[in-house]
Amino acid sequence: MARRGKKKGRPISGWLVLDKPVGMGSTEAVSKIKWLFQAEKAGHAGTLDPLASGMLPIALGEATKTVPYVQDGAKIYRFTVAWGQERSTDDLEGPVTKSSDLRPAEAEVLALLPKYTGVIMQTPPQFSAIKISGERAYDLARDGATVDIPAREVEIGRLDIVEHDADHTVFEVECGKGTYVRSLARDMGRDLNCFGHISELRRVEVEPFTPQDFVTIAELEAARFGVPGEDDPGATDAADTVEAAGAVAAPIDFDAIDALLVDTSAALDCLPQVAISDDAATKIRLGNPVIIRGRDAPVEAEEACATARGKLVAIGAIEQGMFKPKRVFAG
Repeated sequence: MARRGKKKGRPISGWLVLDKPVGMGSTEAVSKIKWLFQAEKAGHAGTLDPLASGMLPIALGEATKTVPYVQDGAKIYRFTVAWGQERSTDDLEGPVTKSSDLRPAEAEVLALLPKYTGVIMQTPPQFSAIKISGERAYDLARDGATVDIPAREVEIGRLDIVEHDADHTVFEVECGKGTYVRSLARDMGRDLNCFGHISELRRVEVEPFTPQDFVTIAELEAARFGVPGEDDPGATDAADTVEAAGAVAAPIDFDAIDALLVDTSAALDCLPQVAISDDAATKIRLGNPVIIRGRDAPVEAEEACATARGKLVAIGAIEQGMFKPKRVFAG
């Protein structure tokens, strides 16, 4: 009978709210964070393009079970639209496809904003991760194909002008899941008859996290190694290298870097919270329902979060006064 391979890494759990730099892809960022924490498991809650900077929430360990709740959270972006050119990628990466000598006045841009506020229909960019007949749109676009991507409903909570000059407008937008800021730039440029593309994009917030939760790569490296940039993982795991050489690695103190994590439960602030006893927590972790006691306990809830001594135990449904676990977390 084949032996199961031993998991590599530490069973560390929590959210790292990375301030992703320009030029780093989301997958690359996850690999970097996983390496720095020597974590068993890691994943992100919403892709951020390499040309964009800002908030990329990265889940480690048990926190990966809460990724969907962060993906569904509202997001705030600050972005600059350069007027006069439309590009194939709707940002600086692609070649110019249309151009105009016209430039909009601030009053013209301001008058357009109500059209892009509320629930609107939006067509994603040609270079996007949308699947068309099983293939990613960006793969088809790179092969030179023009794909027909259906428009879809997205929600824009607010869209404000921050700054305006002759050639650029800086906006701040609060939007829901699935919104493409690049599409906003493209569509506003067409409406203003001058074309436009994103020249700068920064994600400021992803609910429930705030800018106060930001951690930079430099701060992580300083916490992990004592000196920023001392080690560069590249594609090699230093721990694996030592193991392969037959050497015994000195123990590493992870306390400083672990202190930069946000607790896993923070992602579930949107759910009703139910405090339970240690005995009830044990039963729930075994997959058993328990009776919810207490005057303030909800009688019904499609989803709720159970905690014991402030620690996350499970996500589940509350039906007729009983908590029924759907997803449990290690104690």
